[in-house]
Amino acid sequence: MRRLLIATALLLAAPLVAAQAYKWTDAHGTVHYSDAPPAQGTKYSKVTTTGTVEPIAEPAPSKPSESTSEAKPSASQSSLPMVDNPENRAKLCANLKNNLDALKGGGPVVMEQNGQQKLLDADQRQQQQATSQAQYQQYCSGN
Repeated sequence: MRRLLIATALLLAAPLVAAQAYKWTDAHGTVHYSDAPPAQGTKYSKVTTTGTVEPIAEPAPSKPSESTSEAKPSASQSSLPMVDNPENRAKLCANLKNNLDALKGGGPVVMEQNGQQKLLDADQRQQQQATSQAQYQQYCSGN
């Protein structure tokens, strides 16, 4: 009987243990969350979670589906030229402006290259900023 009570208590406590999360900031200023504590010597805080969390929005599909309209370029079509119309020009200018704001900001900038994320160093950041600025001046000077 005693073992049954202990086993029941452990089963009831299991979700509480699984709900433990850890939060820490690395040397680059990136905030990490994990269910395991970070490496020894790293300052972290425990985050208690309650219940399940629903995503705010559906994540973007990694591969375009067949039902996707032809107006949106797929990964294989991204190298094809876009039609130069006011709608596409406005989207391009908005993206370039957001990129410039991120590159001029003080936070870390991560780019995806060949399916892998890469943190930009100061020289790469400056090069990307110059490229984005030149593109913005070329395509968005009238906006």
